[in-house]
Amino acid sequence: MADTLTPVLTDTWDAEKSWTLKAYRGRGGYRALDKALAQEPDAIVESVKASGLRGRGGAGFPTGMKWGFLPPLEPGKPRYLVVNADESEPGTCKDIPLMMASPHTLVEGVIISSYAIKANTAFIYIRGEVLHVVRRVQAAVREAYEAGHLGRDIHGSGYDLEIIVHTGAGAYICGEETALLEGLEGRRGQPRLRPPFPAVAGLYASPTVINNVESIASVPSIVDNGGDWFASMGTEKSKGFGIFSLSGHVTRPGQYEAPLGITLRKLIELAGGVRKGHELKFWTPGGSSTPLLTAEHLDVPLDFEGVAGVGSMLGTRALQIFDETTCVVRAVLRWTEFYKHESCGKCTPCREGTWWLVQTLANLEHGRGSESDLDQLDDVCDNILGRSFCALGDGAVSPITSSIKYFKDEYLAHLREGGCPFDPMKSTLFEGALA
Repeated sequence: MADTLTPVLTDTWDAEKSWTLKAYRGRGGYRALDKALAQEPDAIVESVKASGLRGRGGAGFPTGMKWGFLPPLEPGKPRYLVVNADESEPGTCKDIPLMMASPHTLVEGVIISSYAIKANTAFIYIRGEVLHVVRRVQAAVREAYEAGHLGRDIHGSGYDLEIIVHTGAGAYICGEETALLEGLEGRRGQPRLRPPFPAVAGLYASPTVINNVESIASVPSIVDNGGDWFASMGTEKSKGFGIFSLSGHVTRPGQYEAPLGITLRKLIELAGGVRKGHELKFWTPGGSSTPLLTAEHLDVPLDFEGVAGVGSMLGTRALQIFDETTCVVRAVLRWTEFYKHESCGKCTPCREGTWWLVQTLANLEHGRGSESDLDQLDDVCDNILGRSFCALGDGAVSPITSSIKYFKDEYLAHLREGGCPFDPMKSTLFEGALA
């Protein structure tokens, strides 16, 4: 497994006006589309299966297999492709930069993927707060229509496709695929009961494939270079490359595209190290909804199996780096407040449980309560985990249980000192924090 950067999705980001059709075509853009239209749709599905591409939205489910779940095509029964561009997980920042720097990579991926699953309508669901991204993708779609890459009889192939860019209302829960479908249909974004699954009865009760931006954007390179090329990167079970988003206390935060299986140690090295004079305390491998890891996990392969092997999840590869000046209790409280606010309220464990988690964590952060509150936290988390309607509840408890596992002494220190020991008014721990 190579441990160097592999710019594929990010390869065009340094081009002048990289977001334009001219710049994209100058780097070989839409070449893969011609190759795709010269093949049968099923052949593209098989190529994606052979590549080993797994969903880049967090779950890591094999993309080609997901496409294969669609029932046989029925006359008069449309199929839909829906691109989940909501990207609202705290710490996650890969899809938005991709759509800003190279929206045509996504558009070409949507066309090829729609052709592969025999869909004639595709939706790109973008969260409403990022209006600049919405406008850029809309402009790219418009350019694609004008160039004949979209619409009727694309490239003389007889294939028709319409792309609709849909602006969401800014609900975190709409990152959950069935809540996203509810939003697309004009209803309140709340998860649906499953089964039926979207592949059978998704958007407008029709067979639907829902994929993340990065998953779909990876398809053109697979078609252009072959499934074996993609599978040659990464690890045995986690193939290919991905965008790793480093934020927080590193010298050069940003997007680092590398093969799956690279280690955080290597990525931090590429990012110039943890900020000068400080050392790594804890980090998230896939955004705030994944269990925390510590410096002892620096050499864990960042693939689906490696991260799962140490009790966490690769998720969206949102690597948030925190040094020793960070209060883990305060960080976890802030994340929990977010999940409480963003709960759709549909199910009791999540709606009520996240409220109680915030109350208990806030008391601990201010030095109130007792050691038994840690047991209460564990108990509430246990009653949410696996019992909420969707994965929001599971994600909300992950940083809590993992932080207690690795930093129980820090929780107890809050109780001993009657407040946060990282408070600059009470402690010297913050000296140099702004250096």
